[in-house]
Amino acid sequence: MRTPWRATVLGSQVAELMRRPGRFAATGLSLLIAAFVVFGTVMTQQILTATAVEKFRGTPEAVSIVVTPGDEGADLGESRLREIRETPGVVEAAGRIEDGTALDGSAVERYLDLSADPGSGALAEVRLLEGTYPSGPGRLAVNTRAAEEYDLAPGTPLTLLQPDGEATRRVTVEVSGIVRSTATDDAEPTGYAPGPRLRTLLGASSYSRIDIRTDTTPSASSTPSAPVSAELTERIRQAVPGAEVRSGDEVRDEEAREAVAAAKDNLDLVTVFLAVAVGAAVLVATSTFRIVFTRRVRQLALLRAIGATPRRLAAALVVEGAVVGLLAGATGVSAAWGCGQLVPPVAGRFGHDLSTASQVPLTAAALTVLGTGLLAVLSVLAPSLSASRVSPLQALRTAASEESTVSGTGRTVLGLVCAAGAAFLAWQQYGGLPQPGDTEYDRFTALTAVVLSGGLAFLALIALGPHAVRPVLSAVAVPLRRSGAAGRLAVAGVGGAPRRAASVAVVVALGACLVGSTLTCLASLDAYERYRQAVAAPADFRLYPRDSETLDRSLAADLASRPGLADVTAFRTAEVVDGEYGATISDLDLGTVRSGVSLTTRTGSLDDLGPARVVVDADRAHRLGVRAGDRVTLTFEGRPVELTVAATLTGAGPWGGQFFVPAADLTRMGADTAPTTVTANAAEDGAQGRTSAQRAITGALTGPERGDGRVLAEDSAGQAGASEDLRTTATTVIMLLGLTVLVAVAGVATTASLTVVERRHEFGLLRALGLGGTAVHRMVTVECALYGVLGGILGLALGLPYSWLVVRVTQVNAPFSVPAGELATVFTVLVLVTAAAGMVPALRASRTSPTVAVARSE
Repeated sequence: MRTPWRATVLGSQVAELMRRPGRFAATGLSLLIAAFVVFGTVMTQQILTATAVEKFRGTPEAVSIVVTPGDEGADLGESRLREIRETPGVVEAAGRIEDGTALDGSAVERYLDLSADPGSGALAEVRLLEGTYPSGPGRLAVNTRAAEEYDLAPGTPLTLLQPDGEATRRVTVEVSGIVRSTATDDAEPTGYAPGPRLRTLLGASSYSRIDIRTDTTPSASSTPSAPVSAELTERIRQAVPGAEVRSGDEVRDEEAREAVAAAKDNLDLVTVFLAVAVGAAVLVATSTFRIVFTRRVRQLALLRAIGATPRRLAAALVVEGAVVGLLAGATGVSAAWGCGQLVPPVAGRFGHDLSTASQVPLTAAALTVLGTGLLAVLSVLAPSLSASRVSPLQALRTAASEESTVSGTGRTVLGLVCAAGAAFLAWQQYGGLPQPGDTEYDRFTALTAVVLSGGLAFLALIALGPHAVRPVLSAVAVPLRRSGAAGRLAVAGVGGAPRRAASVAVVVALGACLVGSTLTCLASLDAYERYRQAVAAPADFRLYPRDSETLDRSLAADLASRPGLADVTAFRTAEVVDGEYGATISDLDLGTVRSGVSLTTRTGSLDDLGPARVVVDADRAHRLGVRAGDRVTLTFEGRPVELTVAATLTGAGPWGGQFFVPAADLTRMGADTAPTTVTANAAEDGAQGRTSAQRAITGALTGPERGDGRVLAEDSAGQAGASEDLRTTATTVIMLLGLTVLVAVAGVATTASLTVVERRHEFGLLRALGLGGTAVHRMVTVECALYGVLGGILGLALGLPYSWLVVRVTQVNAPFSVPAGELATVFTVLVLVTAAAGMVPALRASRTSPTVAVARSE
């Protein structure tokens, strides 16, 4: 007689899953989110790559062949270009030159890139906006960036400074027009002219590249060129021996790969944090399966009583988990694909042009579904083994407590071992931290060790979490115990099941740890970046003497009187000796560096600078082994000078200074009273403000006393690296870490839902004893909020020490900055979202009927 499929162990579990689909939703939610996130990243990569390729403009589409000098340095002179043009099959050829030149007409140094371009036709890379494209000698077109920064317009004369041996040749040209480049990487001030004109202007003997359009190109439209025949390619190689000849498609593909390199870097970053989100999903799924299997302990015990072996029972539960994982994976992939199709049109409505993915990544979709099934198997493995060992006698009981089914001895030992390993690695890296000036420190290895230590610490938190729940809970739950019956019951509910509370709080702690430590590291690195910018470019312009040691004493006053300039500062520098090494001492007021940026100190305070006191930069302080309050002896012109250290900086000093003293002290040491450097800022922001400032400086330096190049002026703005990339990275990382928080919230909601089902008897008793539905609702909501409180405290307590270590390993001169306001916001948001995750389960609990719930049921 054939056994019905429902009578088998596996069949009974599948039937149970079909009978209770809500349990599938509970166990599969975190896995569904993980699948959605993973495949969503694949779709994001497809969209970003398609967008980057479509928007990128480099080599024109009409170019069929590109010729470059190659490794042998072939000559690409005018004669070679003529031979290429005469080659049968070649319709058009244009020589390219990429060079640059300094500009005259301003006391402030200016530079203009130069590029050869035909200006019209299929091979042109520029489009004329105003005026005319140069067609004769002594004329040059400039791009919009040059026109804006250097205040140029058609008809404006421009003097180029060309090196001529040891001398400088001045070449005057006229700006004929304003153009816009079609290349996406055109970001610098650039001048354009046809190849022959630019070769004459620069005195160049050959081109750096030749672009060729052949008769295989149907038109000058944007249609890609047809394949170039091997015969034509060989004829061109013969015309230019030793040159590298490549197809236009090959060059464009290479340029497109470079164009998406930045997006790839961000996607690599996404992959790293995806692993974290997937790990969080596994933790949530494992906890959920354990709760579900514990709830079904009577059913499992009955199967054991009628002959089911532990192996078959465990196998059935694993298959159940795999089914849940595959279904969740398929659902998550489908949802991610649908969102991927909606993103471009939605983004278009907000002014962001995104391209739709060119093809459906079927392989990635299949791997994501299978991977989700594997994650489910891994998640269900430990709970299924525990559940399969249930005693048949459990069938005689009403339920089994999750907290009593598993011994915690092995778990505690494992946690202590992981904690010891984490502490050892962290202490090892702490003992080997780099010092200022250390150039041989292997930061990658050190960061790897720190990450490994953090991973072990988190594993220790997972294992020892149940032991940490009650102590932390007792410390934070004092106000709740005084708030009434609902608060006391919520604390008792969380504390009465520490393993369950720990399994949920640990996932929240993961999100809090990563978000909090990331915010702290980024705040510290941002402070260092602002410090570095203040040191690299304390002012917009710097003026210093070419030959003499000092500047005209009236120069600073003259500059300050001009309307285009602001914040004019004059200071002196001198050479001293500290022990065996020479150094620079300055009377620059450290409070006058760039507005909005303050220099930070490692020891002491800048406010303590006064008579006979000195501020020392980080490198010299480390070399001398001094800190605030110590004494240093400097030698100035053979005379020793003793000073007390008022403060030590966290990095280098502005304008290359190592020691900073008050002006009276530098005069007392015997330094000349005339300034050696004058700095100034543009009075107005933007290109127009900088142009006005350059004119003011040029006017101040014109005349017999300061002219003839005796005073040099440099625009120091370019030395300051923009921190926009750091902010973009910060935003990207925080958004990615939000995935972990999303998974954590799903875990809280799932646990709360299963808890409501499991504790119906308890809620019914509470209702029967007079506790109102509102109080029950508040009790469950507060329990969920407590998961956020526990996770936030544990996560931040774990994350902040590692943040300090990461900052020290990454950049030894970076000040450790704790963004208390942002961390408080993160903690508050975690508590609120975990409380919100319990709102629906709390509503179900509040509607529990006393008469139904008191009844004996599963």
